[in-house]
Amino acid sequence: MKTWMAAAFAAAMLGGAAQAAEVPPQLAKIGHILVVFEENRSFDNMFGHFPGADGLDNATTAPKQARVDGTVYDTLPPVLNTSLRPAVVDVRFPANLPNAPFDIGASVKPAEFTGDLVHRYYHEQAQIDGGKMDRFAAVSDAGGLVMGNFDLADSALWHLAQEYTLGDAMFHSAWGGSFLNHAFLVCSCAMRWPDAPAKLVATLDADGHALKDGAVTPDGDAVNTARSVYLHAPSETDPTLLVPPQTLPHIGDRLDAKGVSWAWYSGGYNDAVAGKPGKLFQFHHQPLAYFANLAPGTAANKVHLKDAADLDADIAAGTLPQVAFYKPYGSLNQHPGYANLTDGDTHIAGLIARLQKSPQWQDTLVIITYDENGGQWDHVAPPKRDAWGPGTRVPLVMIGPSVKRHFVDHTTYDFGSILRTIELRFGAEPVNTRDGQAVAMTNALQ
Repeated sequence: MKTWMAAAFAAAMLGGAAQAAEVPPQLAKIGHILVVFEENRSFDNMFGHFPGADGLDNATTAPKQARVDGTVYDTLPPVLNTSLRPAVVDVRFPANLPNAPFDIGASVKPAEFTGDLVHRYYHEQAQIDGGKMDRFAAVSDAGGLVMGNFDLADSALWHLAQEYTLGDAMFHSAWGGSFLNHAFLVCSCAMRWPDAPAKLVATLDADGHALKDGAVTPDGDAVNTARSVYLHAPSETDPTLLVPPQTLPHIGDRLDAKGVSWAWYSGGYNDAVAGKPGKLFQFHHQPLAYFANLAPGTAANKVHLKDAADLDADIAAGTLPQVAFYKPYGSLNQHPGYANLTDGDTHIAGLIARLQKSPQWQDTLVIITYDENGGQWDHVAPPKRDAWGPGTRVPLVMIGPSVKRHFVDHTTYDFGSILRTIELRFGAEPVNTRDGQAVAMTNALQ
């Protein structure tokens, strides 16, 4: 205990304003934390070939993909290109792929585009199939694409993972897609919508399986893509179809209570607020824009919700807040279907290079992870936390002067671990019991 108290005093001297009573010593040297939230990749899809990680070499005994009735596929279903409607067979891929992981790069390079894959709340639960991980192909609109992976040994992110720390046991916090997992990143919760229109509400059977999919669960939790009444496309004019103002506590509230500076930066945000959103601006990737105390017109909105251009300016000026979240613009976030891997990788490399030139670099921790698996298979069954998940494994790369070098961290994390790390470093209260009980990401720190 005395060591932690000494670390807390040292941390207070570093310019991290929070007066934490007990800061873990591994966090004491960190004054700034930047979370970069990329899109829709499973761990095996990007890092399955990474030396020393729990990757595809350990997947040889994983159950084969099976139909919903349990019969095993002889070969994978054809890869479908969902960029076209209706989806068609993607002829770039071989027919009759073996029922096993395969190299996407042999057919579609990282600089090219694949189709998207369905990634929704009830779908992922069915794909995980109680931990057997054997229904991904059957419960997908992309067929065999779910089993694909890339060899990214020449990518910038791979090299950063080699230089610093790769985590091979990060699981996205809640089953399903981007909207729900962005919410869990900031509040360890689902958005509430108890009076959602009936046409948006899922219908379930007695076992909780979806008979009719929907954006909202029968008990009023918003789980699939839905936009905020505060921030949405100009064409969305019916407020009854938009998520109402949220009042649950979020990480910003906890940081405000401790006087800790923070911001959410997003590519394309200024244009979206001005009513001229870019084609690939994703409104449902802006979780803090759903909360009443950050509504447009409030002082808090102006202080905390910012554009990617502000991030670049703050990095250059050495004025990053103590806690920052960054959501790249759609074309740079590596989401299958509308983004490729290469452009996002180049963007990450440039961001880290700019940070390394910043006067704040020496006390900065960068956490790069992916909001969810995007419907892609992974051979590791997620642990069981509670009624929300977690979901499938996603990549995690930690970068900074205080991060262990050339290290693979096998500690089990979810997004609550990111919040717990922030809370412990800055003396903030947990948002709720999920992040309060999460494992902080100290094992990757020196």
